[in-house]
Amino acid sequence: MLDQRQIEQRAAETVNSVMVKQPLYAARKKIFPKGTSGRFRQFKWQVMVITLAIYYVTPWLRWDRGPFAPHQAVLLDLANRRFYFFLIEIWPQEFYYVAGLLMMAGIGLFMVTSTVGRAWCGYTCPQTVWVDLFLLVERAIEGDRNARIRLEAGPWSARKLLLRAIKHVVWLVIAVATGGAWIFYFADAPRLLGEVATGTAAPVAYVTIAVLTGTTYVFGGLMREQVCTFMCPWPRIQAAMLDENSLTVTYNDWRGEPRWRHAKKALASAQPVGDCVDCNSCMAVCPMGIDIRNGQQMECITCALCIDACDGVMDKLGRARGLISYATLADYNANLALATAGGTVAINPALIRNSSATFREGVAHFHLRKIFRLRTFIYLGAWLAIGLVLISWLLTRERLELNVLHDRNPQFVTLSDGSIRNGYTVKLLNMIPQPRTIVLTLEGLAGAEMSIDGVDLPAGRLFVVPVEPDRLKMLKVFVRQPADRINTPVQSFKFRIGDEASSESAEYTASFNAPEIAR
Repeated sequence: MLDQRQIEQRAAETVNSVMVKQPLYAARKKIFPKGTSGRFRQFKWQVMVITLAIYYVTPWLRWDRGPFAPHQAVLLDLANRRFYFFLIEIWPQEFYYVAGLLMMAGIGLFMVTSTVGRAWCGYTCPQTVWVDLFLLVERAIEGDRNARIRLEAGPWSARKLLLRAIKHVVWLVIAVATGGAWIFYFADAPRLLGEVATGTAAPVAYVTIAVLTGTTYVFGGLMREQVCTFMCPWPRIQAAMLDENSLTVTYNDWRGEPRWRHAKKALASAQPVGDCVDCNSCMAVCPMGIDIRNGQQMECITCALCIDACDGVMDKLGRARGLISYATLADYNANLALATAGGTVAINPALIRNSSATFREGVAHFHLRKIFRLRTFIYLGAWLAIGLVLISWLLTRERLELNVLHDRNPQFVTLSDGSIRNGYTVKLLNMIPQPRTIVLTLEGLAGAEMSIDGVDLPAGRLFVVPVEPDRLKMLKVFVRQPADRINTPVQSFKFRIGDEASSESAEYTASFNAPEIAR
């Protein structure tokens, strides 16, 4: 166990503070977060590796769809208006699947926020992930917090110029790789890479890379916390998602106050002493430049690095972890009431500890079951319901569709033999990456026959039409009915299509128009 005097006191000040009102227009104060270790830092490393791997590797995954479709597992094929996701293929008219996924993402974000606070911001937001990556590069090149502060404050020298140049070059390489990886989602990745390297790619590819390179470099390397504080709307929205049972990163002042750097002197004079030794480690590691001891703040992204830093100090002092921890407002208020005798006295740690320095019975601690509550289940139920509906639609959807458009002008034509002819544009949609032979049938409309423009076959009530894979085939179809079989100006009938190989079929109810005198 270390004496408090052996704990390093860090010279840290808040950049974003609720205690000091900042001017509306002020120059940015740079933040130099210190590296730390602990369970939350390790978790953030793991999330960073997984999310970056997904982003950079996904376009290179292959998926065999046969000879008539692209073999890229995830592909946004804008040229052919298709979205491929492994074995799923989405057509433009099926955009409701994308809308459903967006709804699930929104509800999922609400569920996570109401349960564990801004976990999305602290761990998986692209801004957080890339800032972590850029900070990793910065520490590797310029050193940890104190070294970077000295380098920033020192005069320009050959060493400073070299270190800054190396850092920014590496940042630009990461930014280019980020912008380059994005375009591979929209075309075959190996082919597009060759075109980009040889200068033969479309101009939009180079423009996209340039734009995303610039935004990644500026947001991740230069602006960092300013993006979260001033550009992102979520810090202002998330307060509506929280309640007294939501987990948030909390400084437990009911056990930390009053804070002392020289606790032995305070104890000798019989003064109450909290666990916080005012070492400022929590401030030094914060990537947002705040002091969590000032309470919940809009800038806090709940990355929990302050928890790791504080736990490390508590370990050195031989005290219980959790001075800064994930806690609910309900538990915090209950413990604060104990430490203040119901609000009648100032915080006194003696009111929450036994003679053995352990916490008294009745002090609330976090338990996993506390996050499972009605609000969580409502969000989870809505999320699962949308997901199940989308899955059921995917499993039962037809991959053969028929659409018919009646000619508007003229609506009918009287032929030389007195029969009436109507024209239709028939659209056969083959939604699988394989060729099909479609049987087009005319149902109803007594005595009628149809013919297809461009098809050198006699008129009849059935035609066999080949359709290319993943294509829409448009046919100009003429339906003729003898005048003596017409008994009303408007008759209903059906076009039916079928694929014998897959047993899929579709039908469309159309109308046949005739003049009054034909009756």
